[in-house]
Amino acid sequence: MESFGSYQGKPVELIRLQNGALRAEILSYGATLRSLTVPDREGRPVDVVLGFDRMEDYVDHSCYFGATIGPNANRIGGARCPLGSGSLRLEANDGPNNLHSGKNGMDRQLWEVLAVSEEAVTLICTHPNGRGGFPGDLNMAVTYWLEDNSLLVEYRAVSERNTLCNPTNHSYFNLDGHAAGSILDHRVQLNARSFTPTDAASIPTGVIRAVSGSAMDLTRPVRVGDHIDDETEQLRLAGGYDHNWVLDPADEPMRMAAQVWAAGSGITMQVWTDRPGIQFYTGNYIPDGLRGKDGAVYRRRQGLCLETQAFPDAQNHGSFPSTVLKAGKEWQSRTLFRFGIE
Repeated sequence: MESFGSYQGKPVELIRLQNGALRAEILSYGATLRSLTVPDREGRPVDVVLGFDRMEDYVDHSCYFGATIGPNANRIGGARCPLGSGSLRLEANDGPNNLHSGKNGMDRQLWEVLAVSEEAVTLICTHPNGRGGFPGDLNMAVTYWLEDNSLLVEYRAVSERNTLCNPTNHSYFNLDGHAAGSILDHRVQLNARSFTPTDAASIPTGVIRAVSGSAMDLTRPVRVGDHIDDETEQLRLAGGYDHNWVLDPADEPMRMAAQVWAAGSGITMQVWTDRPGIQFYTGNYIPDGLRGKDGAVYRRRQGLCLETQAFPDAQNHGSFPSTVLKAGKEWQSRTLFRFGIE
């Protein structure tokens, strides 16, 4: 471990992991994936996630580069939802809505390094009772583990009170390299025949809609730029892709949710998960001119996110899978990013 500056007067640690040609850097701030290096078709190392060189930039900018989002990823409409016989009133930080658990979610906390080896690290933190409106001290552990050309991210959580639990990782991937420019030439396939349409504030309407015959149909490999600017309501409202897809049922808990191909580097990525949904986001709101790692200048649509999750605003829609974690019950989930060459 080494220093990566400080946050609120406390040191931030940078942890380096390696397994063969696969390398990763993890920050104790936000349990953040700062870099992930994989070989391209020529065997050259390519860092495929966006990030910053300075701790100050992680604090100053709200793109959530590589962060662990929790207790609840994505949006809750009106920053309110039912819980048991009562209701939660949460912090509104996205207009009237709650986004990624508010301004002081787990992405803005210092995590403790519990265990570290050459190939894996486990970090822990407590999201305290009442922060952002979420009840109960929620204790969470996140493990990053490099194995077999893959990055495994494992979550474990337990709360002293009934609460919401729906974490995710918010890495922005560019398989041609974090400094390579637009991801519009990447091809993406999602194993999802339906998605959850949203309103103008990106809050799900409660409908589950089939993708067949629409620009949201990614059941076969599609170049990201082919339809991203289509004059369809859903893409227009979100400024591109920024929606939750409903993953197809599978016989095994871990199912392949997504695949990505980059023509320039030849790098491919599969996303496997036990979660019911995945948010495909194309970096529509990355500000042009944002200074990233190694002097790179990031621009709109320079990275894409594949955030495994329960459905957004789930507690306000009875037909969506629940995100409630009962008091004292351990919750766990796994997502795996597997890399190869086309």
